[in-house]
Amino acid sequence: MKDQLIADITRNMLPFLDGAQIEQLQKTLNHCFWGLEISPSKDQSTATLEKESNEELLNMFLSAKRVEGCSEKTIFYYKSTIEKACKTINKHFTHYQTDDLRKYLSDYQKMNQCSKSNIDNIRRILSSLFSWLEDENYVLKSPVRRIHKIKTNKTVKETYSDESLELMRDHCKCLRDLALIDILSSTGMRVGELVRLNIADIDFDNRECIVFGKGSKERPVYFDARTKIHLKKYIESRTDENPALFVSRLKPFNRLNISGVEILLRKLGKSLGIPKVHPHKFRRTLATRAIDKGMPIEQVQRLLGHAKIDTTMQYAMVNQQNVKMSHQKFIA
Repeated sequence: MKDQLIADITRNMLPFLDGAQIEQLQKTLNHCFWGLEISPSKDQSTATLEKESNEELLNMFLSAKRVEGCSEKTIFYYKSTIEKACKTINKHFTHYQTDDLRKYLSDYQKMNQCSKSNIDNIRRILSSLFSWLEDENYVLKSPVRRIHKIKTNKTVKETYSDESLELMRDHCKCLRDLALIDILSSTGMRVGELVRLNIADIDFDNRECIVFGKGSKERPVYFDARTKIHLKKYIESRTDENPALFVSRLKPFNRLNISGVEILLRKLGKSLGIPKVHPHKFRRTLATRAIDKGMPIEQVQRLLGHAKIDTTMQYAMVNQQNVKMSHQKFIA
């Protein structure tokens, strides 16, 4: 109760004092209250000084993330993750302490047997919330500051071999599937970007198209001559009037969705004995090959639409043989 009272006093003084003064006030209150036991009165045992509830603060935070350009899928993930923490910790956000969050993360991992990367995602979301609360002067300092990034085991993720790509192309049952594999492998676009494309978005003359990536950011992507030929053949073979670039094979020829792309690729991979066939693997394959062939990492970053170059480096698994050749060329 004493810690909560000190936190309430300092938080309510935030609009009137600077950082150094707030810090001094907190030290003074800790000194004055040292050794004292403070308990709430019987008729006000549940009273708080909070103007906004956790739910109201969460909605305000999510609105801020929407303004920043986060997708509804991301907003939903933030909301569900934070609500789970709220139910477990059962305190007002302004009373959260670092130990509360550390215990929550530790218990969550033990109970759900989830990976370190999953736990770090939860830590990152909570950090985003409390950083916003700190910026908006609801808390003096984010309790997540002292919880550092959780180290995860880095595994070398697989890419498609040339043989696998050719096998998939040779065993496509229709022009649509062939064009789909070609455009994924030559552009490296996300599957979410792929299913939003319309026929009108394709510039066949310049072999490029504009996609809408994360945060509704536009960027151009480029495809090769083979993709151009197969895309044209597929479009010319269609009898529907749907503006979508890729549609279902059966009436009413609806726009192909993400799950539809994933299912057809998984079935194709299973029939050919190729492990882990999914849309994102095409993206990783493109990034790896581009770097192996000498494309500057900054250009690969642009091509993939990454805000941070660190993300690009995670996608690109540099071929060890190329590392050996570079060592012989530049060092040995």
